[in-house]
Amino acid sequence: MLVRPAAAQDIPAIHAIYAHHVLHGLASFEEVPPAVEEMRRRFEDVTRQGFPYLVAEAKGEVLGYGYCSLYRTRSAYRYTLEDSIYVKQGLQGKGVGKAVLKDLIERCTALNYRQIIAVIGDSANAASIKLHASQGFVRCGLLRSTGFKFGRWVDSVYMQLPLGPGDGAKPIG
Repeated sequence: MLVRPAAAQDIPAIHAIYAHHVLHGLASFEEVPPAVEEMRRRFEDVTRQGFPYLVAEAKGEVLGYGYCSLYRTRSAYRYTLEDSIYVKQGLQGKGVGKAVLKDLIERCTALNYRQIIAVIGDSANAASIKLHASQGFVRCGLLRSTGFKFGRWVDSVYMQLPLGPGDGAKPIG
């Protein structure tokens, strides 16, 4: 398995992975999968800002993807990112998400960001919580019943990982 920067030609596979999660899971609070063109616009927005957007592939097949973007857009949040990780159906628990997340952490640290926040849909999403914990994220909050999907209320779990010196030193630049 190779983790590499995503490219425009990966968007249809990324779209298919994400659409499955939108339609069948609680990791995303979207209820209707965005069109391929919207996924392309989102990809271009993330990469244009210099944030990492990665895919894991094997034998030319995209197995999963992930990216980081600003946690919030107000200037004081400029050193804090939010990650998003999605794995192709049937490949969860096989190291795809872990490989992507590990690479994202390394790239974001090298870019001098100081925190990554994971906002995990569904407090019962043990796989995502375990994935983030395996990379050093700690649970820092729970927002109860913040989404309503599939006829029920869904929580949001917040996890956080300091990067580099974290808040132990002022940011560079």
